[in-house]
Order: sequence, then structure tokens, then C-alpha cells
Amino acid sequence: MRVRGGDGDEATAPPHHLVFAYYITGHGFGHATRALEVVRHLVAAGHDVHVVTAAPEFVFTTEIASPALHIRRVLLDCGAVQADALTVDRLASLEKYHQTAVVPRDSILRTEVEWLNAIKADLVVSDVVPVACRAAADAGIRSVCVTNFSWDFIYAEYVVAAGHHHRSIVWQIAEDYSHCEFLLRLPGYCPMPAFRDVIDIPLVVRRLHKSRSEVRKELGIADDVKVVIFNFGGQPAGWKLEKEWLPDGWLCLVCGASDTQELPPNFIKLAKDAYTPDLMAASDCMLGKIGYGTVSEALAYKLPFVFVRRDYFNEEPFLRNMLEHYQCGIEMIRRDLLTGHWKPYLLRAITLQPCYDGPINGGEVAARILQDTAVGKKYISGKLSGARRLRDAIVLGYQLQRAPGRDVGIPDWYSLSEKEIGVRPTPVSHDINGSAESSFEDFEILHGDMQGLTDTMSFLKSLSGLDGNDPRSPEKQPRERAAASVLFDWEEEIYVARAPGRLDVMGGIADYSGSLVLQMPIREACHVAVQRSDPIKQKLWKHTQARQLANGGAVPLLQIVSFGSELSNRAPTFDMDLSDFMDGDKPISYDKAKEYFSLDPSQKWAAYVAGTILVLMTELGVRFTDSMSILVSSSVPEGKGVSSSASVEVASMSAVAAAYGLNVTPRDLALLCQKVENCVVGAPCGVMDQMTSACGEANKLLAMVCQPAEVKELVSIPTHIRFWGLDSGIRHSVGGTDYGSVRVGTYMGRKMIKCAASDLLSESLSSCVPMQSESGDTNADEYAEHGVDLLKSEASMEYLCNLPPHRYEAVYAKDIPEVITGDAFLEKYGDHNDAVTVVDPKRSYSVKAPTRHPIYENFRVEAFKALLTAAKTDEQLSALGELMYQCHYSYNACGLGSDGTDRLVNLVQEIQHRKTSRTGGPSLFGAKITGGGSGGSVCVIGKNCLRSSEEIFEIQRRYKAATGYLPIVFEGSSPGAGKFGYLKIRRRRRSS
Repeated sequence: MRVRGGDGDEATAPPHHLVFAYYITGHGFGHATRALEVVRHLVAAGHDVHVVTAAPEFVFTTEIASPALHIRRVLLDCGAVQADALTVDRLASLEKYHQTAVVPRDSILRTEVEWLNAIKADLVVSDVVPVACRAAADAGIRSVCVTNFSWDFIYAEYVVAAGHHHRSIVWQIAEDYSHCEFLLRLPGYCPMPAFRDVIDIPLVVRRLHKSRSEVRKELGIADDVKVVIFNFGGQPAGWKLEKEWLPDGWLCLVCGASDTQELPPNFIKLAKDAYTPDLMAASDCMLGKIGYGTVSEALAYKLPFVFVRRDYFNEEPFLRNMLEHYQCGIEMIRRDLLTGHWKPYLLRAITLQPCYDGPINGGEVAARILQDTAVGKKYISGKLSGARRLRDAIVLGYQLQRAPGRDVGIPDWYSLSEKEIGVRPTPVSHDINGSAESSFEDFEILHGDMQGLTDTMSFLKSLSGLDGNDPRSPEKQPRERAAASVLFDWEEEIYVARAPGRLDVMGGIADYSGSLVLQMPIREACHVAVQRSDPIKQKLWKHTQARQLANGGAVPLLQIVSFGSELSNRAPTFDMDLSDFMDGDKPISYDKAKEYFSLDPSQKWAAYVAGTILVLMTELGVRFTDSMSILVSSSVPEGKGVSSSASVEVASMSAVAAAYGLNVTPRDLALLCQKVENCVVGAPCGVMDQMTSACGEANKLLAMVCQPAEVKELVSIPTHIRFWGLDSGIRHSVGGTDYGSVRVGTYMGRKMIKCAASDLLSESLSSCVPMQSESGDTNADEYAEHGVDLLKSEASMEYLCNLPPHRYEAVYAKDIPEVITGDAFLEKYGDHNDAVTVVDPKRSYSVKAPTRHPIYENFRVEAFKALLTAAKTDEQLSALGELMYQCHYSYNACGLGSDGTDRLVNLVQEIQHRKTSRTGGPSLFGAKITGGGSGGSVCVIGKNCLRSSEEIFEIQRRYKAATGYLPIVFEGSSPGAGKFGYLKIRRRRRSS
């Protein structure tokens, strides 16, 4: 029976037989195994189910022996392309999806519509193939999705790495999903705004066939033997398992081992078609990666789960939170997995008491709803559907961005809605309650001054709350705070540094071309606390202690905790032996360090912190023989274009330098921190971010010539002028391909100009013919001499911004191509002479716009700085605003714009130019995209008055109305790290 369009009437009686088309994504077995449970109930009810899948047939046929099950092996999407069991290749995932589902899209739709009509499908079910929903709509058949995530959410972050050319994939997927009638949403779900309506169902879990004792008897394992099941969805090549990795007397069941894999005697190879649920229920704990199947079955069978993070799979944080909420999960860092330090994790796992007590009959519930839907029943709840989609849209666009005290990525009401259905605990708040004095006075300040900064008071309160916090307490607490509570010896000195983010007022990406820039340190900042200690006395986490014992005793160790990792896919802790930074008697190379931190992307954030130690070792010859404990807490939100990374680097290096008595000037410290970002992290940024964070002062613009980093002056912001930052919500990354390709294009342009100048110089010297001016009235000899000098300087030009705009237009502009391929450039020019980027021979690069931008931007910044001291008139503000607008559109010409930042700038223009009955003219005068572009924030200039603040809030409201996202407003300023100095603190002794 089929229902085509319209509201239709509910069927009065269910038919005896229905036909379902069940599409299953090509990503892994987990989707197939959970779909199997739904299909089993549909077949048992007497219906035909046509499964469209790329999974092997045995996954279904071993469980369902029925002629009503039909398998059609077709791949209609590819999911995430994995380099190995733990690593997703983001760019390859997008490119494979493009080839699998985008290029042949028209053919796929025709084929699927014909097939659906041929089998006379009553309902299309998708888990969670996007094109299936569109094909169903084209065939006039209703469709339903069953899933805990959708591919638009997963791919949204991949686009950051892949660039603009793959953004359309995300929008196409979302549009396909929008044709689905409703979503059957599984616990541990991600945001999924594309679906019009949602019905929450219980966990879908495969049933057990055998008891624990039956399974153990078949395997020859006694009931009292501890067993861990090793479940990574297929044993990757090169993972050599060792006998010593297990605690004495334990056995390990290995899923998916290859036929040629040799295992130690305490490891048991399981058959390829072994029924995993029975084996899980017969084990004492599981070691594996997080996916819906492993998490749901671990919860259902109350099996402690030691998990290792996967890279770049955005489903994971939500499942991980659910796992940990029900006291069922422990995280193992990847390095300990690969080096065999398993024992402390396994022994800890068997002490857990998993407490999931929710229903696990999601397969049965889903099948019943699908049957009802197929016969015409309407499952439209309508309850809060609009609010739910808005909430999900916010999280989808700006997911996994969290800062202590300002949870902008996951709104409070999103967390609350999850808490209501028992998926997540109530988040712990670290806000100041009551007087901050009562908390920060728990510390004796031995050096330094808090300078009245409330965020510093709040940080000290947070530190105070860690002392006496028992990580073994049964009360749920974030893992980062549990780890931090045992990080410091409270009887010893702790060093605290603070570094703010920055608002790019003028200059932006022209910094690496040597431009003058004007930067304002913002109110939001990063705090870092450092304690050095004797390796023998350092407090250690259990897994680091076990590793040290295995390696022969105490050695200098680095332990880092980063607050703000909850709900993101980065691990909250990092640890390493400091000897890992040494290669013999010398520090390791920066390339080796970059490779070291890239091994586990969930811990790559540690490069920004630990990288400061390596740079101090390499550049200043410092040797660290003590152990070090570091706590990082930042209120500078990530991905907003306000230099969150620079603030972490500068605060970290400042705190380490203070703890070790290193006298490093703020300017030198900024240059060293730039080296951290360029050489250890691998992001090709200029130096203005670090300079502002280190050298800035409150309520002043840092005027700096980036050649490489010369502070000209600190320009006081006139009292009648005010600057704001407005966050577009679109994640910015200087490590993204757009920023890097523009930088490559800029350096290509510089190389072309230098080569052209050399050619002109050679021609001029060889012919000895004086250069002629256009007017012809300049003394020929003087002009020739001057022209030769100009060409000499331009042929050896180090910074593109030293070329005046008129020289660029008069001599070079006509010969700079709009675009050039990497191989064509390399063949003609050899190299672009930039140490931090590489020319890809297969890629096309825009050259003209990236070359022109810094030349004109330097002129604009010089003019802007001069205008700041002009008479206080609307004309002054209009001219300043016009320079900002010109900068904004020059960014766009380079390919560094975004829809969100353009919308914000357009809103400023609308308000500036609108006709109102209020007198006094405009109060906002200009705006521009900031920093590295491609999203992030815009800087707005206006009068320092109440009306301008009202108009900023109006822009906030209008932007939210148009996009569903309420921008953060950055206002206010604070001192840089150099001005703040450092605090040396020690816990006051408690009175007995």
C-alpha cells in the first residue's frame, strides 16, 4: 500500500503485507548491524524488506533466514574514508563522496526511482543515506530516517580542511534529508536540523543468543578468568600485540584479526563471523573505538568500555558523553594503546559500575512506527520542532567550540534538553558565585598583581576549587577537572600567566607581507598555571605512573590539562616524557615535533602548549631537568578569528619562562611563539597575533610593522571612538587551505615582481638607456639613476608591503596573472621562497588579488593610523570606516570572505545609511572581516555612545533572525602578557 503526497487519511486497518526499501550507509558495519535488528522485526511481522547496502550479505543472512529479505548490494554513499581504524581522512572523505554521490547523482536518482516503483515500495527507510530521501520524494513515497547522526553534521567540519569547493556537499546532503518525513532519533545523537520532525526511540541493540557461561565454555575459558574483548572493527596491519600488555592471568579476545596475524598465547583470535554481542556479554571489559554499535551494546550489557578516540569523527563526543554519564567508559590515550601500556586502564575498567537502565528495544519500537507510517499514520508531533531545528542548526554550524564560562558552541538549553531524556548530566559551572575575594585569597601571592582583572580572580577561584577535589568521588564531574585536581602539589609554588586574544582592527593577513598593522587586545584571555617539580615528587596520573614504572623509574615528565574540552573531540589531558624532545644531546627537529603531535589529532592541541618548551630548548638552549605540570584555561573562543591559539602560546611560554626564571622580552617571546605556530603546529600565520597578545596594552592599538616585528607605538583609542568584534559563527582556521593558498599566491606574486624587477634592471644596465617618465620633464640622468636604485631595491625586496601602490600599478600589475597552476609557477620561477608553505604542483592559485591586497592594505593602515589623530568629526569616522570597508572587499577578492561575515558587514552598512527620524547622523561607520578570514569575526567602528551599542545589539538580533545564530560581541580591552607579568602563588596553610 502506498501513500502519495497530501495529508491523506490514516489507514483504518493495517494491511497483511508491506514492502520496505531500507537504505544503509556505506560507512562501517555498525549501521548494518543496528539496521539488522529493525529489519528482523519487520520481516517477523510478515513484510518484505529490500536492503540496499554495501555490507556483506552474511551480516543479514546469518540472522534472518527468510525469503522476505532481499539484499541489493549498491554503494550510494561512502561515509568517512579511514586511513586506519582510528584515523579519518577528511579531504579524501569529501572527494570520495563527490565521486560516489555527486557526480553520478542524476543517474542514481533515475535508477532509484525506477527501482522503488518496480518493487512497489510502501516506505523508504534510510540509515542514513541522503539521496534515498530525495529518491523517495521523486517516486512519491514517504521516507523515514533512523540514526544518531547525519552526514551534513559529520562533513561540516571536514569542509574546514577541504576548502570552499566542497561546501555544496553539505548543503546538498541537508536538502536531501529535508525530504524525509521524520527522524527516528537514537540516544547519543548529534544535532540534525535538516529533519522536520523527530521521534526519540530507545537504544537499538542486537539480541543475545548465548549466555556468558555458554560462550566461555565454547572458548575454553574459566568463569573466574578476566577477559577483555579487543574490538576495533578489523585488526589494522602493523598492530603487533604482546603478551606483556595484559595483566597477569587475563585473556584477550581479538575481533577481526587477519588470517596471517600471529597472536601471543594470552590473545585468542575470533572467527570473522563471530557474533560480537555474545562475546561482549561474556567479557569483563572491552577495548576499542567508539561507534554507535559498540557504545549501545556496552551500555546494554553493562560492559566497561576502554576507548581510544578516532580522529575527526564528530559523532564521537556525543556518544562518549553518554558512555561516561552511565559510568561505562574510560579513555585510553593512543600512545598507550600502541605501546602496550594497557594494564592500568583495564584494571580501572573492572572497578566501574555501569548503570544504564534504559530500554534497549529500539529495534522493535522502530519497526512498529515504520509499519504504522507505511499504512498512512501521521507521526507529526509538532512539539518544539522549530526550536529543536534552530538549536540543532546552531550546533551544526558552530559545533565543538567551547570555552570555560562562555559555552557558545552548545547553548545551555541544548544541554538541558539532553538532560531531560537522561543522555547527559548537568554541566558543571565554573562561574564566580558571590565574592571572588573569598576564593582567590586562599592563595598567597608571592609575586605579581592581579591588576583588578576579574577573569584572573575567577581562574584562581577555579584553582582553589581543585584543591581537595576527590577524583574518585562518585559525583559526576568533568574529566578535565578530575585530572586537574591531582595535577599540582598545593604546598609548592605555582606560576600563573595571562595572555589576551586580539581584535584585528586593520592589517590582517598583510602581516606576513610586512605591513603596518593595528591590533587591539580584547577582554577575553587565556590563563596558564605551571608548576615545576622533582620527577620523584611529581604527582602522576595512574597511566603515566604505570608507564614510568615500565620504563625503569622517574624521569622528567610533562602533564597538561586543558579546560574546555568537554563536548569537543579533543582529549582533556596530555602527557609525555620530556626526553621525547631530545635527539641525543640536541632537541629534536621541528619537523619531527610536528609529526609527533600529529600522531593523535585528539591531542594535537598540546602542540600549542608543549611546543613552547621545545622552542625554548631549540632557540635559547634551555634544558628542562625538572618535571612540569601545566593547566590551561582560556575564555578566548576557538575559531572566531580572535587569536585563541596565540593567547594559548603566549600564556604558556610566559608561565614556563616565569617558572624557570627566564628573562625573555615580550617582543622576543612573541617571535618565539610564532615559531611554535609555524614550525611545531604547522599553521602559516604571521606574527601580529602573538605580538598583540604579548605586547599589547588595554584600550590601545598596537601599531606594529611586521618586518619582522617592530612595535612603532601604542596608539590610544580616541575617547569618541569605539571598536567591537562580532562573531559570524563560521569557524575560522589559519590552518585551513584557503588561508594557506592565499599566502602561497601572495609569495608567488612577490617572486614574480622581484624577477620582473631583475629583468628590467638588467635591461636598463645593459642598454644604458635612461628610463623616461610619462611627462618627459624629469632630468633624464637623475631619473635613470633613481630608477636603477628603485629596481635594485625591488629586485631584492623582502617584504611586499615595501612596494608602494603607484609603483605596483605603473610597472608590475599588468604582468601579474589572475591565476597560475603550481607546476607552471615552479617550472618558471623555481620556488616562492616561503618557509612555512609549500606549492602544490597540481593546484591552481589565485595570484593577482593576493598580491595586490597587502600592497594596498599597508597604505590603508598608514592612512587609518594618521586619521585617528584627526579632528573629531563624522568625516573622520566616515573615512576610517571607508578604509575598513575597502579592506573587507579586498579580503573577498582574495577568496577569504564568507557569507556570515558579508552579512554582518552589510547589516552595518544598512544601519549606517538608513534614514531615521533621529537626529545626529550615523553612529556606526565601517566594518571588516578580521584575521585570517574565511569566517571568524568582523571588526566594527563607531561612536562611543549608547546609540551605537544599541545598534550593535540590533545587528545581533537581525543576524540571529536570518541565520539562527546569535553572534558573540567582543567589547572591551585588557593588558597583554608583558604588561600583566606573572603571578607566583602558593596555597595558604589551612588552620587546624
